[in-house]
Amino acid sequence: MSHCTLCPRQCPGDRAKAEGFCHTGDEAEVASIALHRGEEPALAGARGICNVFFAHCNLQCVYCQNHEISRREVAGEKIFYRTDADIISRIEEVLEESEQVVGFVSPTHYAHRVAAIVEALHRRGRRPTVVYNTNCYDSIETLRMVEPYVDIYLPDLKYSDAGLAARYSHAADYPERAREALLEMVRQRGTGLLTDEEGLAFRGIIIRHLILPGQLQNTFDTLDWIADNIGTRVHLSLMGQYNPPQAMEAVDELGRRLTQEEYDAAAAHCEQLGFAHGWLQSLEAADCYCPDFSKKDSFEQ
Repeated sequence: MSHCTLCPRQCPGDRAKAEGFCHTGDEAEVASIALHRGEEPALAGARGICNVFFAHCNLQCVYCQNHEISRREVAGEKIFYRTDADIISRIEEVLEESEQVVGFVSPTHYAHRVAAIVEALHRRGRRPTVVYNTNCYDSIETLRMVEPYVDIYLPDLKYSDAGLAARYSHAADYPERAREALLEMVRQRGTGLLTDEEGLAFRGIIIRHLILPGQLQNTFDTLDWIADNIGTRVHLSLMGQYNPPQAMEAVDELGRRLTQEEYDAAAAHCEQLGFAHGWLQSLEAADCYCPDFSKKDSFEQ
C-alpha cells in the first residue's frame, strides 16, 4: 500500500515510508493485546474482552489517554507485536481467559490487517465476536471492506463542532465525516444490540461519547444529532472518564477533569432526550482505566 485511502485524510505520501499523517507504515504495529474488564458490561461480561491496541492514530487528539502509543512517533520498546503470526498467537492466548470477544482498538489505519487477522482466526477454528472500537473518523469504503468481519461497531462520536475537531484532533471535517461513517455502521448493523441469555452482546452497535471539560455544548449537540438522526433506542455509552494525560499538549481548557456539575448536566440532557438503553460512566472511572503501555499487558495490576 503506497497512497493510503483507509481514512478520510486520503494521504498522498508513501505509506511504506510512513509519510502519511499518522506515520503508519506497511508493517502492523501492536502495542498491547490484553484482557480488559473496563469496557461496557455487554462487551466485557464477567471475564473481559481481548483488546488489541494498534499503535499510531489518524486523529492525534491532544488529550489522548493512550498517547504513549497513539502519537506519530512511537518508541520501539512500546511495540510488542509486528507480525500477523505473533498477533494471532497472542489473541488466542487471551481469548482463553476472555468472553470470546476480541476488540480492535483504533483500527482504522490498519483496517486491512483487521480483515486478515479475523480471516486467519477463522481458519484456525476461532470465531470470537469482533468489536471495531473506532474514533469514527472512518471512510465509507473502509467500513464496507470490514463489514464481513465485524460483529459490533463501537464508535466514539467525539465532536459536533468543527472548530473543536480542528483544535483538539487536527480534523476540521470530523463532524461531517464521522456522521457519514456512523450512518454507514447503522446501515450495516441497525440500531439495536443483540445479546445472549447472559447479556453478552454478539451483534449491533454501541455509540460512545466522551464528555470534555468546558465543552458541554459539544456534548449536547452530539447527543441531539444522534437522537434526531439515529434515534434514542440505540445503545449509548456516555463517558465521564476524561483524565488529562501528563504529556498532553498545552490546551489550557482541557487541563482538568470534569466537574460534577458538568457530568450531571450531560446526564440530564441524555435523559431529557429519552435515550432508553446504555450506560452512564461515573466520574470515578477517570482513575480506573489508565493503561500502562510500558508493560506487555497494559492493564496488568
